[in-house]
This record gives sequence, C-alpha cells and structure tokens, in this order.
Amino acid sequence: MQVERASNRGVRLRNRSALLTRLFLEGPLTRQDLSRRTGLSQPAVSNVVSDLIDDGIVEEAGALESDGGRPSMMLRVDPGFAVVAGVDVGETRVRVELFDLGLRRLAEHDHPIEPGGTPPEAVAGHILTGLDAVAAGREVLGAGVGVSGIVQQRPEGALVHAQTLGWDAVPLEALLRAGTRVPLHLENGAKTLGQAEMWFGAGRGHRHAVFALLGSGVGAAVVTGGTTYRGASSSAGEWGHTTLVYGGRPCRCGSAGCLEAYAGAAAILARFRERSGRPAPGGDEESRLTALAAAAAAGEPDARAILDETADYLGAGVANLVNLFNPELVVLGGWAALALEDLLPRVRASAARHALRQPFAQTRIELGRLGLDAVALGAATLPIARLLTGGGVGPPAA
Repeated sequence: MQVERASNRGVRLRNRSALLTRLFLEGPLTRQDLSRRTGLSQPAVSNVVSDLIDDGIVEEAGALESDGGRPSMMLRVDPGFAVVAGVDVGETRVRVELFDLGLRRLAEHDHPIEPGGTPPEAVAGHILTGLDAVAAGREVLGAGVGVSGIVQQRPEGALVHAQTLGWDAVPLEALLRAGTRVPLHLENGAKTLGQAEMWFGAGRGHRHAVFALLGSGVGAAVVTGGTTYRGASSSAGEWGHTTLVYGGRPCRCGSAGCLEAYAGAAAILARFRERSGRPAPGGDEESRLTALAAAAAAGEPDARAILDETADYLGAGVANLVNLFNPELVVLGGWAALALEDLLPRVRASAARHALRQPFAQTRIELGRLGLDAVALGAATLPIARLLTGGGVGPPAA
C-alpha cells in the first residue's frame, strides 16, 4: 500500500511538471490544449490544473472565443507567483537582474569591472550587492549565475575554472553562500545564453543548434537533440580555445592561435592598436569596440581592415562548428556580436568558403534575438527550470 501511494505521488508530480512546463513555455493554453500536447486525459488535466490553481502557481487568463457552446478558459503560469534573479558575470561588468515568472524584468543592477583583474572575492561581493539591490526585501525563489569558464558542479558547491581570468578551481558558490540564503544555480555564461535563446529567442523550435557568446572572450553552447552537450566534465563548448592558426597569436589561456586570440573583443582591439599604432577611442572595452565598428562603417581603412579580417576568422570558426556538429542553426550572441552585427554577411560568406557544402546548406547563421540581457535572462531560467521539474512543489533544491 505504501509503495502504491508513493507511485501515485510520483505520477502526479510528473503530471504537474509536464503541465507546468507546457504552460510556461507555450502558454496561455486551454485544458484541451494541454491534454493534446501532453497526452494526458482531460480528467487528469482538470484535476492537476485545479491543484495548480489552488497552489497559486497557475491562473486563468481569460476565455477563448467560441463559435457556440461553453467557451474554453485560457491558463498560464501566474507571473506574480515568485521572482527570480539572473546574474551575468562578464569580464567588463557584473549585471544582476530580477524577473517575475513571466520573465518581465523588474529591476537591474550593474557594476563595471575595472580592467586588469577580477579577483573572485570582489566578483562575489558585486553579485551579493546586486542581489540585495534588486530584491529590495522581496523573497527570491532562486538566483542563476552565468560566469566565464568551466563550471564544475559538486554537492558541496560549484567550482569555476576560468583560465583566462586566472581562476583555478575557485569556490564561487561557497563565496556566495556565505553572504546570501537565496538558492543558487551556477552555470557557464554561454550555456545560459543558449538556454535563453532556445526557450525564447532564435533557437526556439530547433533541436540542433550552437550558440556563440562573443564578448571579451569567445565561448559556445552546443545543443543536440534539444539538450545542451556538456562533455565528460562540463567543459564542452570552449570554442574560443580551439586552434584557428597553428603557431598564431598568443592567447590569454596560455596557448597560441586560438579563435579567441583573433575574434574576442580584447584581441580585436589589440590587433587594431598593433596595425594603426593607436588605441580605439573610448573609456572601456565595450565603448572602444563600438567606436571601432563606427569607424569601420565610416570607411576608416585600419578599422575596416581589422573588422573584415575578424569576420573572416569568425566565419572560419563557425565553419568548424558546422563541420563538427551539423547544426540547423548557429546563433551569434553577446555584447560584442551586437556591436559587430554589420559583419554578419561577411561571416556567412567566410563560413560558406570553409565549411563542407552539404552541412553548410542545412545551417542558418543568425544574430541572437535577446540582446544584452541574454546571459542574465538565461541564468534566471535555471531556478525556473528547477521549479518546473519539481512540479512547483516545495522550494527548489540549492
């Protein structure tokens, strides 16, 4: 009898999770829609939906117009049920944003990072300050943190290995837990960007895609069969540290000829300075790259030459992704990709020259659709994903 009750609880939890996930990603939906899309019977859907409404996580969202008979009621996840935080730990700033369950941004807090170093303790302090600022006394369901480098998940807390930052097995989760009770979820920033674009952006409806994050450095998330590919220890996706030029430019990782040494924002600006003998104008890396793009658009020869060359390098790197993973879609996101969006046609042309014809013909190359918020938005989906998987029952596990 006890086994039967446990089995029934498990079935009900799975049903709650299936319905909540559909409502979150595809809602508003009717009960009939939910039955068709999940394969559950209409009585089962009605029973579970009643529970979810009683729990406050699902609400009615108006009646669907009918040609006759009783109108169907639309349902959605209640945006006001909880708030979640998303953190983008970049090399130029720490951005903390607060969202409701409709992923409407409620508050944000930015802290620029001074060039020349990002000590883990300082970064943790910026994150904690930002969480306090955006929460403003509200209870936060969970906070996702997207960070550069490899995120090694462990029961005692995630470690971050970010070779280009000089971070070697940094216990970032422990540093954060010492200053907050908010449940934490740490992940590589390219992977959080990829999840956001898969759920809400350019990747929606695709099963095989690669999402590139272009900023100071370069990273990627590989999605195959609808699931992010992580590799043996979650380090898959370090696209920026694949070798593009044998014996080429030194890379921050300690190797040479990496894609990041040619296509990362820091490297682009360094190559311009070497070619022109002067730095790009601006107070920080983001403003300097924006100024460089404007100069190239105005026809300044050195700027134009560097950015054309950058597009060619990026295209060759994308061709490697096409040949290796045969994706339906390659998405270029991150602040540097947005600053260099005019390069996209040349990136596509370079990829076409370097990729095998058959897989390239099946691939689209696009810019991300979620703008500068993509990493933070994707990070905020981490506690939401835990809530959906758990059927909305109890607090998400830390």
